Amino acid sequence: MSRVLLAAAALGISLVSVSQEIEIGKQANAQVRRETRELRDPAVVEYVRGVGTRLAAHARGARYPYAFHVADRREINAFALPGGPVWLHRGVLHAATSESQVAGVLAHEIAHISERHAAEQLTKATVAQWGLGLLGAVLGNDGGATAARIAAGFLANGIFLKFSRDDEREADRVGLDLMTRAGWDGRGMVELFEILRREQQRDPGRVATFFSTHPSPQDRIERLRAAAADRRGGRRDSPAFHAMKARLRR
Repeated sequence: MSRVLLAAAALGISLVSVSQEIEIGKQANAQVRRETRELRDPAVVEYVRGVGTRLAAHARGARYPYAFHVADRREINAFALPGGPVWLHRGVLHAATSESQVAGVLAHEIAHISERHAAEQLTKATVAQWGLGLLGAVLGNDGGATAARIAAGFLANGIFLKFSRDDEREADRVGLDLMTRAGWDGRGMVELFEILRREQQRDPGRVATFFSTHPSPQDRIERLRAAAADRRGGRRDSPAFHAMKARLRR
């Protein structure tokens, strides 16, 4: 059995079902909400949910219950949890100069979910902790209590928030395709990475969290710029984006 597990982990195969992934993500999201101050402006939150929902409608793979939350934090960052939850920091909305940039961030995080990157990370971590009996809990069927324990343990160790470089590259590629199919200009994703690079030089503390869980954007910018050049067209901005920005400034 252990040889099968090790082989599966090495090949990037998930041993966690979609339903288990959703349950673990639900529990992880509940914990994040207990520990994170959320933005309270309903119009801004609804704007982000609208963009995210439109993107999620074009996501491939399993039909996850995608949900979008805005953390009231100045840092430029975003992250995805297993099975559907996506978190965007208020700092992204302040930094963005067009709607397509916001769509690019959300599309990247949705791609992590649709490509089941967290489930693969969970499988690898499970194999690594095989001696602790965690595998039986993940593959067992004893409900939400087990999922809560798994979610707490893996959140504490940052398992859900640190994807491999291959995962990040795939999320860039799939996210770019997703946002263009949903009708946005793919160059927005490139522009947001360029903003991150400038902020790293100007105000490192504002992007420190992003760079602790994501690879440097430099090589990603070059690769995405070439890919986006073949996908010109699509929506870049909207009155709703500028109304959201005005509310943030107030």
